[in-house]
Amino acid sequence: MTQLSSTEVENDAAETGPQSDERREAWAAQLAEALGDGFAEHHIIPGSDLWVRVNRESWTDAATAARDQLDCQFFDWLSAIDWLPSPYGRDMDAQEDNPEPKAADPMEQGHAGGETRFQMVMRLYSISEHMGITIKADLPDDDLSIDTLISAFPGANWHEREAWEMFGIHFNGHPDLRNIYLPGAFEGNPLRKDFPLLARRVKPWPGIVDVELFPGEEGP
Repeated sequence: MTQLSSTEVENDAAETGPQSDERREAWAAQLAEALGDGFAEHHIIPGSDLWVRVNRESWTDAATAARDQLDCQFFDWLSAIDWLPSPYGRDMDAQEDNPEPKAADPMEQGHAGGETRFQMVMRLYSISEHMGITIKADLPDDDLSIDTLISAFPGANWHEREAWEMFGIHFNGHPDLRNIYLPGAFEGNPLRKDFPLLARRVKPWPGIVDVELFPGEEGP
């Protein structure tokens, strides 16, 4: 039997095109039926994952439908995404770059698309089906709020507190929005792309420092 190399396998896969994924297609169809107009778009990478984008108003309904109809009983995580390209360019990666803000590049909202800078994202998993789903929702720039998931998944509590603290997103109906990491008087939301890390201006960033040579080594 001829043994194909990994490159040949990848080339064959590229030539035959993407394969269908009936299980994930069925999940998307079930959610689309359950949510109606609240279902915006979906994207499937066969054998890998299913992304579904829903309207903000259908956020908790999507979580409940995934739990009850798809048997996604396991709440994996919840977070937010700021799709704004960093206005500081590579300054967040290299201390020597220009610290002056620059014009932002166009935003790209990833799989299943999007229309706003901020999106909420949750990851749910079905242990019985050995398959997960990623659900996201656009947040209007002038109203960064969304309903809490605590009624469907109590484990969302701390995840929502973190997103509130780090991104400034309010969770309607959450019983205890308060800081987890930052001092109570801290101003700003550190995970927003336009939040300046001023500490990098006054102290060398770890990793961007002079390195001492070992005894006997020669410098460049």
